[in-house]
Amino acid sequence: MMEITTRREIWRYSDEQLSTAEDTIAEEFPLTIFLNDVEFATLVCSPQYLEELVIGFVASEGVIRKRDEIKSFNLDEEGGYCHIELHKEIPTDFFKFTKRVLGSCCGKSRQFYHQSDMETAKISMSKTKITPEQCIQLMKEMQDSSTVFKETGGIHNASLATPEATFIHRGDIGRHNALDKLYGYCLEKKISVSDKILVFSGRISSEVLTKASKIGVGIILSKSAPTDLAIKLAEDLNITTVGFIRNKSFNVYSHPMRIDTSALGVDESVSLTK
Repeated sequence: MMEITTRREIWRYSDEQLSTAEDTIAEEFPLTIFLNDVEFATLVCSPQYLEELVIGFVASEGVIRKRDEIKSFNLDEEGGYCHIELHKEIPTDFFKFTKRVLGSCCGKSRQFYHQSDMETAKISMSKTKITPEQCIQLMKEMQDSSTVFKETGGIHNASLATPEATFIHRGDIGRHNALDKLYGYCLEKKISVSDKILVFSGRISSEVLTKASKIGVGIILSKSAPTDLAIKLAEDLNITTVGFIRNKSFNVYSHPMRIDTSALGVDESVSLTK
């Protein structure tokens, strides 16, 4: 497995003095994906769990639904290439429509970037419920597992969990990549995600919300804020979004019925039924 961090000499300013020091830096790695020998996309990512990343990415793009649809999978980590042969042919115009470079930076948000997003986004039918205490505990578990972020400050983190515990954690310089790694892991292990909870370190943009819907979760927890468009999409896709989970408080932005407050005192004017 490739190294995901490197050590670099830097100049540090502190207490009105400039000095040299060593710092741990997150690696950035371009990986180009070919489908049936045709270039599909280049992902800029952290060089770890690359097979999960590629499988999750092509699934979220609507290329496959199951791991079994891949006939052969050849990953060249040194060269930065991944060649996938599918059991089916792909129309030529599909590549013209979807081919693009996905970087680690944030881009503009629209409701759906491509028609494939509309076709692969799922309306959640999840009946999973979670207590406020579990929301806070799952966020703590994700942050405690974020060792590379603690070293570099340059990684997005995401986990999949049940209400009781986290079962898979992944990090990447790209927030979408971290989610695709989770999705790829579940496809490889044939784990159902409809009853699972997505725990995320970053802002919930419309892109992140769309990706969560493609994975199939019904609840997304974040320590940061959602955008207005993400909330509108969450309302349409029946996804519960919880943000600003910090210390012992959080905000619920959509579909609060999955937050189990049966053990709490709730203001009678507050509706948690939709």
